[in-house]
Amino acid sequence: MADAVLEKARDLFEGQIVSTPPPGDGHAGLMAASQDFEGQRLAELITTVVLTLTGIAAFLVGYVTQDIYQTLRIGLGGTALTFLLVVPPWPFFNSHSVNWLPPRGSVAGFDIEVDGKKVS
Repeated sequence: MADAVLEKARDLFEGQIVSTPPPGDGHAGLMAASQDFEGQRLAELITTVVLTLTGIAAFLVGYVTQDIYQTLRIGLGGTALTFLLVVPPWPFFNSHSVNWLPPRGSVAGFDIEVDGKKVS
């Protein structure tokens, strides 16, 4: 139970874009996370746009006011905003998940045992 809670906390902290497999899925350990390449592209685009606009605004405000601290505050605020927009696993980042093909049968001639259980 503690492992499941720790894994969810780790996913939240690391910003994993995952969806859990349906209960009873025999291959939950093999393919626990789904990929959403469109969501990854969107996260990268948001990061690039927000950081670029923040950098430009910070430079201009700092140049006009001749205040390096104001420049740093704006830059750090933009970085924090980018963090809040991109790092949490927002649902719109996982709206185009890839449906992987189901795994085929085990490789013929190999018997694999993990913790005393036969794996196919």
